[in-house]
Amino acid sequence: MKFNAKGGEPAGHGFTMAEILLSLTIIGVVAAITLPSLTGNINERTWNTQRKALYARMSQAIALMPALNGYGAFSAGTDSTSAIDTVAETFVTDGLSKVLKINNICDADHISDCGIATSFTNLAGSNVSSFPTTLGEMNRLFIEVGAAGYLNPQKDINTKAAAFETQNGESIIVYYNPYCESDMQEINAYYAQPKMCANFVYDLNGNKGPNTVGKDIGFITALYPTDSVVVAPQPLATNASNSGSWTNTNSLCKNQDTESRAPNRDELSAMFYNMKFIGINNGLYWSSAVISSTNNLWHQSFDTGRRYLGAPGSAAFIRCVKR
Repeated sequence: MKFNAKGGEPAGHGFTMAEILLSLTIIGVVAAITLPSLTGNINERTWNTQRKALYARMSQAIALMPALNGYGAFSAGTDSTSAIDTVAETFVTDGLSKVLKINNICDADHISDCGIATSFTNLAGSNVSSFPTTLGEMNRLFIEVGAAGYLNPQKDINTKAAAFETQNGESIIVYYNPYCESDMQEINAYYAQPKMCANFVYDLNGNKGPNTVGKDIGFITALYPTDSVVVAPQPLATNASNSGSWTNTNSLCKNQDTESRAPNRDELSAMFYNMKFIGINNGLYWSSAVISSTNNLWHQSFDTGRRYLGAPGSAAFIRCVKR
């Protein structure tokens, strides 16, 4: 033991420079490991809060509109390109802006002026070089023949998109169908395409990034012109099964993520409309919707866009969504 010069208490022992530098190095390494995770968690919570708030505002706004179809409508089959170019913009200007606080509206040629990014990463992790600017670019099966040879009855309606910014800072691009139709649940097979009135793809923070579906980018879909249904499913990044029966959907979803479930019929159709943003190319998918009188389930074909009724024991793809 060392004593001070006056023979009293033991001399204090300080840290050496090497010890201080070693401690700072350890702190730096720990911070480098943990901070990205902490930042990611904070961002995730922020996006979830913003996403829910936007969905609530959009749902309330759609409910206040007397009907969703007919804005800027034109005669199908004609060469009225000016009408095709402006129907989505007319829908936002004459309809949505009356019930939702909107700061700025942009046509298809100037969507970047409303904060829409030049590119994005879809849910599958693939980079997409540009946002679709027409209904057909959003989903080719609005204007093309499906893989099974079925002809989509809306093949002549390839409207241009429009974009707008909300007062809360979200950038939204909208794909609009002025001739959307009511539900046909009593028929056991029909196309989902005519049921979509408006599909909104939002970016919660404009073009700041990360511009990734499932993070700051998502979609909200309004189906049916009156008594509209507004859905905003958050699909998981991969299928729970590529050949599952409906009876296994709940357990498969829970195994994948405890907060997930099978999508309902309208959520699944919204996923079909947005398959470019999700990264799905084809397949027949289960919904959770049951027709109690026949005990059959609704499927959604991503090859053609048709909704089918099928027996619970048959095999189909399963893609779960978060609550």
